[in-house]
Amino acid sequence: MKPEDDMNIILVGKHHGKSRVLAINNSLVVGLFFCVFSMLVAAGWAGYQFAVERAETREPTNSELVAEWQRKLAKQKSELAGIEENVQQQVDALTLRLGEIQGRLLRLDALGQRFVESGLVASDEFNFDQPAAVGGPEDVLAGDSFSAPELTRMIEEMERKIEDREQQLRLLDQLASSQRLEDELYLEGRPITWGWLSSRYGYRSDPFTGKRTWHAGVDLAGKDGSDIISVAGGVVTYAGERYGYGNLVEIDHGDGLVSRYAHCKTVKVQVGDVVQKGQVVALMGSTGRSTGPHVHFEVIRNGKSENPETYIKRASR
Repeated sequence: MKPEDDMNIILVGKHHGKSRVLAINNSLVVGLFFCVFSMLVAAGWAGYQFAVERAETREPTNSELVAEWQRKLAKQKSELAGIEENVQQQVDALTLRLGEIQGRLLRLDALGQRFVESGLVASDEFNFDQPAAVGGPEDVLAGDSFSAPELTRMIEEMERKIEDREQQLRLLDQLASSQRLEDELYLEGRPITWGWLSSRYGYRSDPFTGKRTWHAGVDLAGKDGSDIISVAGGVVTYAGERYGYGNLVEIDHGDGLVSRYAHCKTVKVQVGDVVQKGQVVALMGSTGRSTGPHVHFEVIRNGKSENPETYIKRASR
């Protein structure tokens, strides 16, 4: 090894002034340099990583905190808007169902009112224009508001009850209507509001000839122009003048039953009119073959005359 390639390091002792010479060659110097350089690079990389970690874990600034809270607030607003929309949809659905229930209740009230008017129930017991009377002592515990699911269940239960009541009331209404129809078509009573029996049904002495003739009805005398009423509900099949009868009204009551009202001064109905029991169909007069104001009243079943007194007496039973 050449002397110029070596490096001498003189070490001076601390005591006694003695010195010592340490010879180092160039290869060793290069090795030490790279070793120190590697250590510096490693230390620098470790410092960089430490700085990055510190930067990631450092406390955020005020602007960053505000931005984060704004993002959270916007998210909460979005969630709240979704909840409000869902709640509004539920309210709209409940409102629609309540409207349907109100309509059904109005129909039930109408049916109930018809029962009151028909006399099936006492009007002083059921007043369908007013809500039902309820009450009771106040609960000592505080009341809780109903939740949407609870209200939905209550509405569903109410709908089931209303449907059941509707079926029952419809059946009762059909029975009542049938009964009213039977009562309406039940022929009874006198065809006048005031007057007396002036000629009976059967054979009699003819008022014009004095001969024995058949009288197919009864005569009920009264005041000229007084009311002639239908003894049952039905349809007018004849309304006009007929030979011998004068002005005549004929009413078909169904089941082969027909009533006739003759010698009328004025006819108040037309063919095809639907009349009710007790309705005025004509005024008493003396048209046709008549000796004075009266109504000739006939009852015909299946084309054969029957004694009208049988039907007149029904009203007194």
